Amino acid sequence: METDMTDIGTGSYTIIAQTAAEMMGVPLDRVVVHLGDSRFPESSGSGGQWGAASSTAGVYAACVKLREAAARAVGFDPQQAEFVDGQIRAGSQQVGLAQAAANGELTGEDRMEYGDMAERFAQQTFGAHFAEVAVNAATGEIRLRRQLAVCAAGRILNPKTARSQIIGGMTMGAGAALMEELAVDHRIGFFVNHDLAGYEVPVHADIPHQEVIFLDEVDPYATPLKAKGVGELGISGAAAAIANAIYNACGVRVRDYPITLDKLIGELSYPV
Repeated sequence: METDMTDIGTGSYTIIAQTAAEMMGVPLDRVVVHLGDSRFPESSGSGGQWGAASSTAGVYAACVKLREAAARAVGFDPQQAEFVDGQIRAGSQQVGLAQAAANGELTGEDRMEYGDMAERFAQQTFGAHFAEVAVNAATGEIRLRRQLAVCAAGRILNPKTARSQIIGGMTMGAGAALMEELAVDHRIGFFVNHDLAGYEVPVHADIPHQEVIFLDEVDPYATPLKAKGVGELGISGAAAAIANAIYNACGVRVRDYPITLDKLIGELSYPV
């Protein structure tokens, strides 16, 4: 499989390979995926939560063309052919998939065009975030104790990598809510904390138990695989849930991130 999109750690290689393997009826280790080369067919790219749905839809379309070519190469009706366990089957007949390429390489290429689908159907993903925090009444110190994300994103192509994306987003949300802040010297346009020595990000000790729940659903209109992207679901709402939890814990509403001690301590009410 070749496409010019990239894998920025979101598992694109895996789900593209899964899609091709399932479509062609071969083991996953028989699929080679090449990404990130501008000479390859154009894709929507990575980011914005569209990579998974768009790329796998393109893979699906290309594999449909490849299945048709392979079936015809062995004399089978493409509409009747099944691709299972490395074989092409039609009725009582079956031949090895490799035999279809005995007279030369077969290539399948196609494209997906969504037209007015986004105008006729709501294709967003949906989710809710929950957080439990503790705030020290004397010092204003914040401890994040639990995070939960409940997500509806159509068919989940790979539960393990999808969960990894969500908990990564939740961690980023925790960083945005509690510590990440860019300091800029506006006089000379200088980013003061431009490295990890000065820019704070969450570490293992900062992140509590995280749980992810995917609702069991498919989206019949989104893509041929009935799937959507999950990436943004992990971070959108995570920081807000933490800010709301802080308010519920101590009664102080902070409306700008990060929520640091100096923004809390002057507003805390101390018991007499």
